Amino acid sequence: MDFLDVVRRRKTTNGPLDPRPVSEEHQRLLMEVASRAPSQLNSQPWRFVLVEERETIETIARISGESMTEAMSNGTFFERYKPYFRFSKEEMAEKRSGMLFDKLPAPLRPFTSQVFTKRGQKLMNTMRVPQLLGEENRKLVAGAPLLLGVMLDRSEYRPGELSSFYSVFSMGAAMENVWLTTTMLGMGIQFISFPMEVPGRWDEIVRLLEVPDELELMAVYRLGYLPESDKRPAIDWTSHERKLPSQYVFRGTCSTPETRWDEPPADAAQTDAAPAG
Repeated sequence: MDFLDVVRRRKTTNGPLDPRPVSEEHQRLLMEVASRAPSQLNSQPWRFVLVEERETIETIARISGESMTEAMSNGTFFERYKPYFRFSKEEMAEKRSGMLFDKLPAPLRPFTSQVFTKRGQKLMNTMRVPQLLGEENRKLVAGAPLLLGVMLDRSEYRPGELSSFYSVFSMGAAMENVWLTTTMLGMGIQFISFPMEVPGRWDEIVRLLEVPDELELMAVYRLGYLPESDKRPAIDWTSHERKLPSQYVFRGTCSTPETRWDEPPADAAQTDAAPAG
């Protein structure tokens, strides 16, 4: 794959990963490309921890699954992210952002319009949907052969100061390098976000990974090679759509949308795999 093909194929892996270990060669390459990211004054504020120990992965998986169940049971997850949920292709085509839940168990499909109501929340809890999703999440994380913790040096990451913006910007660039390289290597990657949604659960992971006081744990990802079969989970979504250039690009001033680029270039249209996530 050439560079543009890699960018266009980049995606978030929602499904399971192959259990075989990630080679040391590929782990080293991922860390090298991370280090090549730009940083203010070459400060290189990022730090990484690679986790292969099965007990640690299982514990983080349990924390993640329990966090997902709690966040979905009490409604905080749906309330926080409802602007990004889509339940029809027509809505996805109109919004061109968010996540289209195009794979749901048959008993749930009639109730998608009520998901953000108290009645809908009660119904989902009665049907144990949060528990189902939490267990699916636990299995996905537990099935990863490699976890990657991303940290920032607190001497650079000082919230409220300009250095904090610089360090977060640099961390994002480093992780984009990692993400693109996983695409090239035939790997998948996904952010383990739910422990951040529930008070106290992220601190459990900080202690588990023995993160020192001078570092701030910013994110944890699951990584691994993609399996040969592409079986989707029981509840799954797609996020292939991207906003049209006229919706996010302006010309000269922010009063003038760039309207000439809404048709994709020919080489982009020929790319087999659509982007996701």
